[in-house]
Amino acid sequence: MMQASIRHARRAFLGMSHSPLWGLNPIGRDDQAALDAAVAQARAAVHAFDPELVILIGPDHYNGFFNELMPPFCIGSKATAVGDYLSPAGALNVAHDTAIDLARHLMDAHFDIAVSRRMQVDHGFSQALQLLWGDDLGTPPVVPIFLNAVAQPGIARLGRCLALGKAIGNFLDGLPQRTLLIGSGGLSHEPPVPTLEHPDLAVRERITVKHTPTQAERDAKTERVKAAGMALANGESWMKPLNPQWDLRWMQAMACGDLGDLCAMSEESIAEEAGNSAHESKTWLVARSALPLDTELPCPVRAYRPIPALIAGYGLLLLLHSQP
Repeated sequence: MMQASIRHARRAFLGMSHSPLWGLNPIGRDDQAALDAAVAQARAAVHAFDPELVILIGPDHYNGFFNELMPPFCIGSKATAVGDYLSPAGALNVAHDTAIDLARHLMDAHFDIAVSRRMQVDHGFSQALQLLWGDDLGTPPVVPIFLNAVAQPGIARLGRCLALGKAIGNFLDGLPQRTLLIGSGGLSHEPPVPTLEHPDLAVRERITVKHTPTQAERDAKTERVKAAGMALANGESWMKPLNPQWDLRWMQAMACGDLGDLCAMSEESIAEEAGNSAHESKTWLVARSALPLDTELPCPVRAYRPIPALIAGYGLLLLLHSQP
């Protein structure tokens, strides 16, 4: 029955957490087996769905977007992955004309959107593609959409993310392609991503002015994040703990399509309850809102595992929609 649902679906949503520490920090055998099984299940379902177009909503971690100019949202008509941590580097297979058409549609719908002709993305985009299609990024055509999840006050509010998703769904209604919408990010986590409140002027400058880090800087950053993951796994109090209850509530809202209560939560509560980087979960909200709301859709993949060593409440959720 589920295979039939996959074959007949015309649009699909995949909410997918990511972690820069995937493959770097050791995790328990049971956790690793659960992650591997969930990703394998998602990969098989996505390949059975066989998307002709991928709309990928992801964040950045000061590799492509900086505080000198930080849009809430940005569509890329061309994109290159920087290859941070163990994620692959190289050009994404961007659907250039579709990206521009989507930007035009959003502008006509009075939804102001930034456009990058040379977008740089990091593991927030490339890890999802890597896990689903492999290291060579040999994917179907992709439209990458950046969502600012780190730099206040320009982080889009919940209601605006919902509106963007609906507008993307309206655009897709006019396309013939079988489309997969991926929200890459979240759920609860607070890795050591600096903010402009950091006391070190050099750190504030590093996240403000766009630059390409040296290999030494990349290596130092990797070691800092690895250490933070192990600190969280060891229960050291300076790390904000994961919040599985918050994560599962978010996933359930996505699954049933009832997003009213979720969008009514305060923006401040997101960081307070789930961590500063839990704003990445809004990538799920944008992608999910391009499918019909207030209805439960076929769900061939649903998995969750809180894994402190990866600084991730790691979730996977695949939903299908068959258009009449």
